[in-house]
Amino acid sequence: MKSALVIIDMQRALCVGEWAMADVDRVIERINTLSARARAASIPVFLVQHEEGEGPLRFAAEGWQLADTLAIAPGDHRVRKTTPNSFHDTDLHEMLQERGVERLVVCGLQSDFCVDTTVRQALALGYEVALPSDAHATMDNGVLKAAQIVAHHNATLANMTSFGPRVAVVPATEVKMEAS
Repeated sequence: MKSALVIIDMQRALCVGEWAMADVDRVIERINTLSARARAASIPVFLVQHEEGEGPLRFAAEGWQLADTLAIAPGDHRVRKTTPNSFHDTDLHEMLQERGVERLVVCGLQSDFCVDTTVRQALALGYEVALPSDAHATMDNGVLKAAQIVAHHNATLANMTSFGPRVAVVPATEVKMEAS
């Protein structure tokens, strides 16, 4: 089954400064390891970037740029989005279909918004999904600590069965990278 790696919102404004997610440096290290494994196996890598009309995530603004420590390669595919759903009003689904992708490895930011929404939409579109349990992050929200939110989403998505196959939630080191 052909896979693709989808890296969501690993942008400067969300990785440094007041909006920085918890544990983001370690998450970037794990994502870099996943992307190196994907590229070595000729698995396509998709870099999704969120944008807003104003503020640090405005298109082409400093904060909109990908994190300085995120490993990117010339062959990576870029996707711009304006909602938490990486598929909504983007060409992500079409690009995946053109490449015969049936399975997604989804990682990045923010666990409780864009990662969760994208995983659910991927399932609704018929993709199998792997979610590296330690390669997505969020921030404290005033009710729960970031680690609790990540754990909650890992458990919730792993136990969702209404779309068919369960999300494979495993540590990044255990994610299978399948080129075909």
